[in-house]
Amino acid sequence: MKTFIVMPGLNVEDTIEKTFIRLPDQLKANVVFGDNHSTDNSVNVAESLGITVLRHDKNHGFGGNLKRLYHYAIEQGADIVVDLHPDYQYEPMVIDIMIAFIERGFFEVMQGNRIRRREEALAGGMPLTRYIGNRSLTFIENLWFGMNLGEWHSGLKAFRTDVLKCLPFDQYPDTHAFANEILMDCVMEGFSIGEVPIPIRYEEESSSTSLKETFDISINVFSAALRRPPWRKKKYCSIDLPALSSKEVLKREND
Repeated sequence: MKTFIVMPGLNVEDTIEKTFIRLPDQLKANVVFGDNHSTDNSVNVAESLGITVLRHDKNHGFGGNLKRLYHYAIEQGADIVVDLHPDYQYEPMVIDIMIAFIERGFFEVMQGNRIRRREEALAGGMPLTRYIGNRSLTFIENLWFGMNLGEWHSGLKAFRTDVLKCLPFDQYPDTHAFANEILMDCVMEGFSIGEVPIPIRYEEESSSTSLKETFDISINVFSAALRRPPWRKKKYCSIDLPALSSKEVLKREND
């Protein structure tokens, strides 16, 4: 199956190379950097690594950047699209594990889960206010949608392209709230969602939303959830896995 790694970023010259080189080698062929009108050397660094660059004429916001990247990957015939932030906050080495769950038919959507215990999150550099916000919103969203996800605000997600084609992602906000709404609609549409544990890493160069942006995202979470009442969810249908041997499954992945 053809996998595209899309990386939406702005002024990431210090981290995009570290992010790229930790990708599994077999996934480096189809990497696309959406440059949100950077003022640093991000584009040159990306191109020197052999990354395809989509240069935007202006800053379209996080969500606006992703919309353009998703459309590009779909047009290029991707079977799986992975959203990876190029700020080196999320561990690229686990992406082959994430997409294996999709390739083998277990899930249609996968995400990296950074949150397992408070000490680990804080030791990894996550600000306390960010941790509290993440935990609080995740609790509310799980309760509202009848889910048990480890977190609802991961920046590392993988989708079957068929899922993206079903979602009205062009209608989502151009802000970071885009990530909230696309996951909510995956739940509302009854798609199967899985998670893999990933290490948490906040470094000096890692991007982080401001207090105002965090507040705005919180408001959007409540607003978006109210527009998606849980009683309107489509019934979840478990995936019927083919009765194949492990060798047959691996052969199908390589075809």
